[in-house]
Amino acid sequence: MAKGRHSRLHGKKWSTITLVLFMLFMLSVVLLMLLALGIVSLPISTEDSPPNDLSYFTRRTVERSDGLGERTEQWTEVLSWEPRAFIYHNLLSKEECEYLISLATPHMTKSTVVDSKTGRSKDSRVRTSSGMFLRRGQDKIISNIEKRIADFSFIPAEHGEGLQVLHYEIGQKYDPHFDYFLDEFNTKNGGQRIATVLMYLSDVEEGGETVFPAANQNFSSVPWWDELSECGKGGLSVKPKMGDALLFWSMRPDATLDPSSLHGSCPVVRGNKWSATKWMHVGEYKV
Repeated sequence: MAKGRHSRLHGKKWSTITLVLFMLFMLSVVLLMLLALGIVSLPISTEDSPPNDLSYFTRRTVERSDGLGERTEQWTEVLSWEPRAFIYHNLLSKEECEYLISLATPHMTKSTVVDSKTGRSKDSRVRTSSGMFLRRGQDKIISNIEKRIADFSFIPAEHGEGLQVLHYEIGQKYDPHFDYFLDEFNTKNGGQRIATVLMYLSDVEEGGETVFPAANQNFSSVPWWDELSECGKGGLSVKPKMGDALLFWSMRPDATLDPSSLHGSCPVVRGNKWSATKWMHVGEYKV
């Protein structure tokens, strides 16, 4: 009897081991299939990889080719947590950048700022660029770009203003300022500005950086530190690169205004700077 029980227990033991091995084998097959399809990826470390710090976290993305022209590899990078700021590399193709510039060029006028007392636009020496607004969804190409921005920011396109195309010549700049409103006049149409997407439509030889002087971070930690102008070294800065987009939030997750989102555009030292800005609101923005 004891021998029979021992045989049955021994058989059950081997059956359990076989089942576990079979399950491990199937999991391995599924993982290999996911890797082959590109749905998951393994972390790869190289000598050029950024430090193991959340401030430098990168996420590679695989997207279908839509819009005008062909885009190179797209990937996102966390720039800062105070303010919350992220760089989407190659959001726009070269052709899309040139298309936005060509649409805007015939209609450029002196840029204005918002009067904090009245909420209306006014001329100011703190902003010396020229610019113009495109209508939201003006054509298929712009609608495509706006959808891409919505996918990147997780904010519906209907919550955004129309794109503003800006041009900075040598010496032109925009002193540090907030994108959120301090008046009731502007918050009536869609509510407070919650975030900004700034797209670079051209490279800049020197200067023209987007700088966050109040960011809570070591300014010199960015890999492009040595390429920055003197102004750019006065804060956490992003050097313009054609096709890249910078997303930063003017409000914290608890819906309070974030003073660390203070930002400006450094003077252009050499070259020209073209960019396109889209502001997103808490509520649906009425065109």
